[in-house]
Amino acid sequence: MLQLTHEGGGNQRLVIRVPGWPGFDPGQFVMLSPGALSGVMRSDPLLPRPMAVYRETRSGDDCEIEILFKRHGRGTALLADSLPGQRLRLVGPLGRGFQVPGAGEQALLVAGGTGVASIRELAARCAEQAGPMPRVLLGARSAVDLMGLSDFETLEVSLGVSTEDGSLGREGRVTDLLEDVLAKDEPFRVYCCGPTPMMRRVAELAEAAGRPCVVSLENPMACGFGVCLGCAAPMRAGGYALVCREGPVFAASDLSWEGMP
Repeated sequence: MLQLTHEGGGNQRLVIRVPGWPGFDPGQFVMLSPGALSGVMRSDPLLPRPMAVYRETRSGDDCEIEILFKRHGRGTALLADSLPGQRLRLVGPLGRGFQVPGAGEQALLVAGGTGVASIRELAARCAEQAGPMPRVLLGARSAVDLMGLSDFETLEVSLGVSTEDGSLGREGRVTDLLEDVLAKDEPFRVYCCGPTPMMRRVAELAEAAGRPCVVSLENPMACGFGVCLGCAAPMRAGGYALVCREGPVFAASDLSWEGMP
């Protein structure tokens, strides 16, 4: 079973019933590709797209997972044209996700663009723990581009929002919000997902503030399990790590940001 909703700004939400779904860790992903038919007939072969698992809903033996993504290019357009009840090809859950912080640690989650989809489940699990309330900072180009805001508003988190055009929340980048929060000298552990330049800036700010930081990379990949070698990320100590197999979550300090695509 498949349901699709359009949420503005090119944002899409897929709800997929997955028999035998084993559950997932926050930050894990699936490789997803459209089935044989969509809103239009086609015959072109397509590589699957890596998509973060946004959340899951269980009812008895049934499980539905949600995927949030932005329509961009041929593959995502075909997924966005999926028909209700259509079958999709899905492999997952894949990768190493985020570890929920330990007791007494305060989580500071920072996300921009489609990276918002990778942190919602982490925010939910942090909010369920006893201890300091997690802080969540979300950024987008404009209000219509921001993914999943209403879902975050239902969580017990301290929520901050920025948009580059000022149409929602603070005008500017989400890293501007982060600078203000880190200036408070609280013992945050920073979690981040979004465009590479944004994550690099988050890593720099966290390092300067002496705060541990982990990031979830969004490198393109073709297989999702280490065969195609297309998602290699350069490491600070030398060599490369495969995002699909050794990530997508890495300690920010382990990455060579200068060589990141």
